[in-house]
Amino acid sequence: MLAVEGAQRSFDPERIVVSKTNLKGHIQYANRVFLDLAEYSEQELLGKPHSIIRSDAMPRCVFKLLWDRLLAGREVFAYVVNGTKNGNHYWVFAHVTPSRNGKGEITSFHSNRRYARPEAIAQISSIYELLLNEEKSHKNRKAGLQASSEKLDAILAEKGMDYDEFVFTL
Repeated sequence: MLAVEGAQRSFDPERIVVSKTNLKGHIQYANRVFLDLAEYSEQELLGKPHSIIRSDAMPRCVFKLLWDRLLAGREVFAYVVNGTKNGNHYWVFAHVTPSRNGKGEITSFHSNRRYARPEAIAQISSIYELLLNEEKSHKNRKAGLQASSEKLDAILAEKGMDYDEFVFTL
């Protein structure tokens, strides 16, 4: 079973967790739902890297996939487990998009995160556990990231779909 930090926090399925970051992933905006869920004040988060809420239970290869797509100008959907200031965690179904200026240049990133259904969390957790084990089985982080990315690609190829398509089946 996927090991995650502390207690699982939840939020109203009708609410949306929203944040906006600059091109380097530093938080420029966080709505009240995000602040409450992550157990941070606005002052503690603004200007900080979004990775401040990164959970150790989240495979690095999924973040690599996310950043590769965003920097290529594509949106991405992903199940993400985040850590909180007080050592707890929460799951979200994220939709992250690049924001563009009038010239079409990417200027920032916008993320809307919705409630993650328990059935989807159970399914994605088993895959994330496999990916984390792959990452940890290598002597250095770079090799672990490469191996887990290849494992994720193989899982998706076996299912005949890309990551976005896959997460919508959960």
